[in-house]
Amino acid sequence: MEIILKEDIIGLGYKNDIVKVKSGYGRNYLIPTGKGVIASESAKKVLAENLKQQAAKLAVIKEAAQKRGAALEGVVLTIAAKVSASGVTYGSVNTATVAAELKAKGFDIDRKIITMKDIKAVGKYEATIHFHKEVEVKVPVVVVADLSNEKPVPKDEAAPERQVPGEQSQETEAPEDVFEGEPEEEEA
Repeated sequence: MEIILKEDIIGLGYKNDIVKVKSGYGRNYLIPTGKGVIASESAKKVLAENLKQQAAKLAVIKEAAQKRGAALEGVVLTIAAKVSASGVTYGSVNTATVAAELKAKGFDIDRKIITMKDIKAVGKYEATIHFHKEVEVKVPVVVVADLSNEKPVPKDEAAPERQVPGEQSQETEAPEDVFEGEPEEEEA
């Protein structure tokens, strides 16, 4: 089934693209939600006419996307994640994490236009940001181990000695049944 997309859908296509999809996906999701229409001959003619009229607007949109993409040139994201001893992260670094890190650097980018595989280990990766159908920017993502919670133990203050149950340490007081001094006399 051929569908004309009414909005960008990452992984499928961009607005005004004609894409082939399975019938169920088109009938049950794209058309009812208004994300696409059936690509009939008349719909294709209307699309061609609209694209001619919107050529100037599309050029401005593409130029704006190129400016946003140029602003991200040279940006490298370093994300600190909690990791196990083997270098595997607890949880994963995903598009939401990358979007939050970009926002912290002053770039307001929606997580829905970012594509990448979920990162589950320390290392260097790449996230792709889709600003326009012809403008995609690849941003390097470096995942490092988060060492902020670990406290180094000074050698002088090593772990306290463990006391074995049933043994008394030298610092404890004498038990109550052991007395010191003269015994008390019992009254008859």
